[in-house]
Amino acid sequence: MKTIEVVAAIIFDEQGRIFATQRGYGEWKDWWEFPGGKIEAGETAQEALRREIKEELDAELEVGELLRTIDYDYPSFHLTMHCFKCRLADGHMTLLEHEAAKWLKPADLDSVKWLPADEEIINELKH
Repeated sequence: MKTIEVVAAIIFDEQGRIFATQRGYGEWKDWWEFPGGKIEAGETAQEALRREIKEELDAELEVGELLRTIDYDYPSFHLTMHCFKCRLADGHMTLLEHEAAKWLKPADLDSVKWLPADEEIINELKH
């Protein structure tokens, strides 16, 4: 089975809310996820995360601590996802790839349909 290694930004704002994005394409269209993407050759996880957020949200990211690495088996591949606690450097974002986004309070994280791998960290973020 093919393995894909990605990074995900768990972006917090000043009120403690968490940023979620809705996929606008592919097999998992309309499901919610934490923004991020694949690590390219020669990149650190943090570099990949800053690049991906610039590409997806036209935003500058402050990457903090690694919260958790999730391993999840999808039907056609194995995903290794490194989830980092992050903040926006200047508060500016523009959706370039997702069809929707919202800030969610930790208690409201269950209000959207998360991708299965992303769901693995939801319970930890509620506290």
